[in-house]
Amino acid sequence: MLELYQFELSHHSEKVRLILDYKQLEYRKIEVTPGVGQIELLQKSGSRQVPVLKDGGTYIADSTEIAFYLDRKYPERPIIPADPLAKGQCLLIEEWADESIALKGRKAFVGALNKNQNFRAGLLPKDTPDFLKTVVGAIPGEILDVLGAGVGFGGDAVKEATKGLQQDLEALCLILEERPYLVGDTPTLADLAVAGLSILLKFPAGSYLDIPEQLQGKGIPGLADNIVYEPFFAWRDRLYAEYRQGSGVTTPAGGSPTSIDID
Repeated sequence: MLELYQFELSHHSEKVRLILDYKQLEYRKIEVTPGVGQIELLQKSGSRQVPVLKDGGTYIADSTEIAFYLDRKYPERPIIPADPLAKGQCLLIEEWADESIALKGRKAFVGALNKNQNFRAGLLPKDTPDFLKTVVGAIPGEILDVLGAGVGFGGDAVKEATKGLQQDLEALCLILEERPYLVGDTPTLADLAVAGLSILLKFPAGSYLDIPEQLQGKGIPGLADNIVYEPFFAWRDRLYAEYRQGSGVTTPAGGSPTSIDID
């Protein structure tokens, strides 16, 4: 069985999960522990970054490389068009999504966490002690903003990222106004990349991710709840309803398969 080394809330991991589900490939998720687990992953695969896909004795790092590998190795339900023009458009959109939606989305997501105490505490694992949830939730957003500024996640960076995402979402709404998918009449890597990488902007409604139920369908204020961008998120959610499977089974690195159950 294919094995996906991942972080559950990694949007690049979600991009790969959506591709695997679209191709109807069976796989097992292996949650990597930040720090120690990444060192172990580096020893196995040569990469400390997730996602990493294991297929037999072969390790493939990077979500785009994984997508190319899966389309070569498992050509049923192709995600890269054969037509040169469509292929070029598909690859351009996929690269743009990686460099724009993914990077800006991460900054805007961190900004939303800094400002919203309940959102921040709600994303902690189920077994987190209540006192620690209280401590994490009580940290003033201003302090987190100052700390984030030193690593490129301060208030100004978040505002700039959010402004860019507004333009991105407007463009996607316009493209999808009179067509079912971004390129052609069937889903391609462009669609699956954009949809998967957008989870930090607004979590899909439904049990696709191992997150608390109250966070399903919620996201970054001003983006997730803006009616102007509803056509994009409605399109994304239809794609999920048709092709994405449930949250599935996660194996902690080094452990046996266990079902994830988050209240």
